[in-house]
Amino acid sequence: MTETAEPDRIEPVRYDEEDKYLLRSEREIRQVLNALAEKRALVSAHAAPRNHGFPTSVIGLSEDGEHVHIDGSLNEAINRSVAECHHLTLVSQLDRIHIQFRLAGLERMELDGQVAFRAPLPTQLLRLQRREHFRLQVPLTQSLTCTLPHLREQGRIEHVAYRVVDISVGGLALAVPADHPDYRPYREYTGCRLQLPDCDPLEVRLMIRNLFRQVSPNGVESWRAGCQFTELPRGGDVLVQRYIFRMERQRSARERGVA
Repeated sequence: MTETAEPDRIEPVRYDEEDKYLLRSEREIRQVLNALAEKRALVSAHAAPRNHGFPTSVIGLSEDGEHVHIDGSLNEAINRSVAECHHLTLVSQLDRIHIQFRLAGLERMELDGQVAFRAPLPTQLLRLQRREHFRLQVPLTQSLTCTLPHLREQGRIEHVAYRVVDISVGGLALAVPADHPDYRPYREYTGCRLQLPDCDPLEVRLMIRNLFRQVSPNGVESWRAGCQFTELPRGGDVLVQRYIFRMERQRSARERGVA
């Protein structure tokens, strides 16, 4: 059964050209789901319509291959919300490839004495393997910040700094407190400032693509704002890519025990 204390979650994505990355073959969809189960990959689940987010994992497929089983939660309130939700959007990474699919008609069950859920096999699955959309999870120990403008009383503009949760050359996700300013999806914000290590702040234009409500295990509510870069300064994409490569090299070195 999946713990509820996982701090970082992967957000759903939406791209204009995503259709050509959709798998519709049952055989291919089963292969991806089996791979997620074999690798015990962390899966972020987002319950609609309330957008409650929680971590889970794919347990495997039913014997007839027509249903997929996913972990329940140690939090009974989350299990109730899953049983009552319209659908779940599930997001993961498999060999650094973004995986996303939707499950509906979830039924609560018990596997090996633990709460689990089963749902019919998804009819399509997004496997986004374009390298330019690889998203780096930003470590809390080496955090980044990005400031967004917020209109205060009497027309005064104040820049509010938020922690960057993940980043790619296409955009970033921000951790926004529950009492966040009045941000809305598909609004564009100019004069945002992204602070990368060892360089001056980059002034960027961001469009908020989605907002997901999250509740931590200790009950603290926050929002995850997925943002797209709609304008970067000249050379800004190179600086972002260089930062991602550097962080990936450090991570790889730690895994090999040479750092």
